[in-house]
Amino acid sequence: MKKICLILMIGLLATPIFAQQFAAINFLTPRIELNETPQFLWSVTTYDFGKIKVNNPVTHEFRFTNSGDAPLVISSVQASCGCTVTDYSKDPIPAGAEGYVKATYNAAKVGVFTKTVTVNANAGEGAVQLLIKGEVVQ
Repeated sequence: MKKICLILMIGLLATPIFAQQFAAINFLTPRIELNETPQFLWSVTTYDFGKIKVNNPVTHEFRFTNSGDAPLVISSVQASCGCTVTDYSKDPIPAGAEGYVKATYNAAKVGVFTKTVTVNANAGEGAVQLLIKGEVVQ
């Protein structure tokens, strides 16, 4: 009976030692994480129209490449005012493929302008701001 109690006591005392060793082994085992994210790579993010005539809408197409390793999906594109209309790639852009965001500015008032276009997508960097600027003349 004493032998059985002694064996059980040693087993109970030794259990935490072996558990710590297994935990250390699991902690040291490298984990491979799949970090697939889409990524914008813009050719330019600012465009200067220069001098444009009043009541003459102008358009620029911002081009980008999905430099990530997952499909890039644009969820929305918002202009900073009602004077700018946008269009963009609606379908998912596969890794390595190109897409676009178009901004059309309605030059209704004379003067210098600077407008932003905010692009929301599933890319790692979050929202991206594109900038159009110029001067409307008579």
